[in-house]
Amino acid sequence: MNTTIRKIGNSEGLILPKELLDRLNLKAGDNVVVVQEGQELRLRRLEDSAEEFERKMKIARERMKKYEVAYRALAK
Repeated sequence: MNTTIRKIGNSEGLILPKELLDRLNLKAGDNVVVVQEGQELRLRRLEDSAEEFERKMKIARERMKKYEVAYRALAK
């Protein structure tokens, strides 16, 4: 897919085709991260929803409980 960098106010940006946004379930206001890998740019969805935060906290709590003894020893 080809697109052109366009002037948007005092900035510049890309306009992504609606078909691509629909396929990726993205909409205006969603956050993405731009990652540079060599000469390539990659866009990744930024998962910052409450559900995602709770999922990560659940994993963290499980790890903290599992390794509690080791964490306490390291904290000394």
